[in-house]
Amino acid sequence: QVQLVESGGGTVQTGDSLRLSCTASGRTLSNYIIAWFRQAPGKEREFVASSSWSGSTIYYSDSVKGRFTISRDNTKNTVYLQMNSLNSEDTANYYCAGRERSGPFVHTNPGEYELWGQGTQVTVSS
Repeated sequence: QVQLVESGGGTVQTGDSLRLSCTASGRTLSNYIIAWFRQAPGKEREFVASSSWSGSTIYYSDSVKGRFTISRDNTKNTVYLQMNSLNSEDTANYYCAGRERSGPFVHTNPGEYELWGQGTQVTVSS
């Protein structure tokens, strides 16, 4: 069974950086869109960024644009989320998700993704 596994979360201070990893096991997701979502306690799951497996098409939410960078290493079957200039509003459980690519590239609703990782916690403290 294909699985997505996130790692790299932790506790940092405001202004620090973290790099999250999402590794796909079982197969190479060459035809998939990979996205990052985040969810804080009591809040809805929020779209962060997405990328085609090749990296040719990338999309960011306004809240992270200019601070976060999504990238990938196809040889390691891994997608990364480099997070810079972190602040308290970035505190959340971060999930990676996969969707078979078809039609328009941009998909920001969680229900549009069929593969999900278990999440990794990011906490930003002052």
